[in-house]
Amino acid sequence: VQLQASGGGLVQAGGSLRLSCAASGIISRINVMSWYRQAPGKRRDLVAAISNSGYTDYADSVKDRSTISRDNAKNTVFLEMSSLKPEDTAVYYCKLREFNDEYWGQGTQVTVSS
Repeated sequence: VQLQASGGGLVQAGGSLRLSCAASGIISRINVMSWYRQAPGKRRDLVAAISNSGYTDYADSVKDRSTISRDNAKNTVFLEMSSLKPEDTAVYYCKLREFNDEYWGQGTQVTVSS
């Protein structure tokens, strides 16, 4: 299984972005796709997650300004964030978890300028 993330870049504070992550390979129908982020010198933290049935979960820091969604037919997960803040600056990683296995994408840099 491989995951390819895209959509990062430089955004001004208050702006918005949309990240995409496409998974390829042999993938179980039952899985959870999620986004994590890691700022320099900090641990990698969960941003949002979505199950194949559509159940979602968000970090408190983003839940009022983020939407995670997915296209099951294309094994693709999306993350839309608005009202971006400089503290949202990080490398964003997508992850797919199925049963006892998990797979990570390569990460995409998001930089929010003040």
